[in-house]
Amino acid sequence: MSIIIENEYEGEINIPYEKIAHEVIEAAIDYVDCPYECEVNLMLTDNDTIHEINKEQREIDRPTDVLSFPMAEYEQPADFSKIEEDPMAFDPESGEFLLGDIVISMDKVWEQAENYGHSREREYAFLIAHSMLHLFGYDHMEEEERKDMEKRQEEILTKTKYTRDERGLV
Repeated sequence: MSIIIENEYEGEINIPYEKIAHEVIEAAIDYVDCPYECEVNLMLTDNDTIHEINKEQREIDRPTDVLSFPMAEYEQPADFSKIEEDPMAFDPESGEFLLGDIVISMDKVWEQAENYGHSREREYAFLIAHSMLHLFGYDHMEEEERKDMEKRQEEILTKTKYTRDERGLV
């Protein structure tokens, strides 16, 4: 598995961000029983940069906490049955399944951790778990989808112990 982390954030990141990313990404891949070795790109940035990306890619003119750019299309979330039919789904050199890209605003991580009353580690882990589910085709546009996705996020966070009552307390 390849997890490529680009840290473009100019502020101080005083949490073990690489360790957390590896733990949560691996847990999410295991959670959906992905049968492939995977590649995930994670970019850490600030509000200004994620605002630009959000405006350019989604035509939403404001910063957000996390953006997900899945490389694969699924008939159903986490349905890997047709992935091999897409020749672009795999890195030609490594053979790894290209899951996609995650962009996180560390400014939002700090802000939301404080607003929600939990640790920065927990907020960061939450955003990665949330984004990983998007990379596997899950969404939260409808109420039932939202509930399902929230349940799955909590299960991943519980597995990695990034819950509000374990590693997530302030």
